[in-house]
Amino acid sequence: MNFELWLQKIVDFLVAAGVAPEDGQMAALALIYLVLTFCALGIVVLLLRRNLRIQKTTAEPQKEAPLETPEAAGESSESAEVAEPSEPPEPAPAEEVPLASEPETVAVVEVVQREPVSLYQRMRQGLAKTRSSLVGRMDELLGSHGRLDEEFLEEMEELLITADFGMQTTQDLVQALAGRLKEIDPNEPAQLHDVLGEEIRARLKTGSSEWPVPESGPLVIMVVGVNGVGKTTTIGKLAKQFSDQGKKVVLGAGDTFRAAAAEQLEVWGERSSAEVIRHTEGSDPGAVAYDAAKAAVARNADVLILDTAGRLHTKVNLMEELKKVRRVIDREIPGAPHETLLVLDATTGQNALIQARSFQDAVDVTGIALTKLDGTAKGGIVVAISSQLELPVRLIGIGEGVSDLRHFDADVFVAALFANN
Repeated sequence: MNFELWLQKIVDFLVAAGVAPEDGQMAALALIYLVLTFCALGIVVLLLRRNLRIQKTTAEPQKEAPLETPEAAGESSESAEVAEPSEPPEPAPAEEVPLASEPETVAVVEVVQREPVSLYQRMRQGLAKTRSSLVGRMDELLGSHGRLDEEFLEEMEELLITADFGMQTTQDLVQALAGRLKEIDPNEPAQLHDVLGEEIRARLKTGSSEWPVPESGPLVIMVVGVNGVGKTTTIGKLAKQFSDQGKKVVLGAGDTFRAAAAEQLEVWGERSSAEVIRHTEGSDPGAVAYDAAKAAVARNADVLILDTAGRLHTKVNLMEELKKVRRVIDREIPGAPHETLLVLDATTGQNALIQARSFQDAVDVTGIALTKLDGTAKGGIVVAISSQLELPVRLIGIGEGVSDLRHFDADVFVAALFANN
């Protein structure tokens, strides 16, 4: 029976089922196509399932011939002895004492602990952008001049200003270089590095790596600065470092104006196991300072760190409020605050210098914390602040981690700035 006959029967069936006679042949062909498609899919599925079964069978451990353990070997030998004809029982042989075997070689895995990154290494990484833009261009400048003359000094002045050393500090450095040009060989960039490094070091003031020790009561650190410089984050990292030293820390959430500032400080408080004293948003910062001072004394805390609202240094009334907070702390803990830390953002350049002057006049700043130094190619701001304001740079931020808030060391700074150049 050929295909045409089968096709005609299918057409007749479909027409009887209600398909229009003119569409009967097309409908029959479509039906045959669908049936063949489903059959092919069924065959593919069956083949796939068969392959999966084969793979599972291969992957399973062969259980038919398990390895013979010592206990199993003993049992089989005993059963063999039982199967033999019984004989009069012989006295049990004396139990052999096993010979001492050689001790097994135990693989000792040596745990290699990663050494903590030194201040020099971390500083070198943090100053990579400044080193590239300043020292790299300085070497190019030195190579393009056959002799060191006024033209060279003018271009050096432009280079230092670009790196945010500030006009006054730049002029001082260029004048010092002019008097020492005889010490520099144009073909030896290292000599220029040494001379400039010495002049920069002479203008840097390093804060003590040790915090003040009050005669009684907690060490009180008041932290000030404008919004967005990393003030609250700096406080959190400081609190964690003090806590890791075994000290009891209380944090005062004096920034009552910025939304979620107290919540952010509470997160840091949880990380550092420090108690946070806070009021509702919009409360009087002086009241927060009062309660924080009382709590620190009552709980025998070692350190009280007081956050303050980000003040626009151009707003006189807001700066006056900072003075009020300072008076409140001094009344409750005589001699406090023992440290007034101004947090500045290194990426803001000369604007940071203007902020420092304003805050220094208002609240008697004792030290600078310079954040985001690793994110700028203008690290000269460190020299400008220290030289022009005669304020020690106490802390620098050279990364996101807690340990990346480091005490500033002028010698390490200069060495890292000119490293490998």
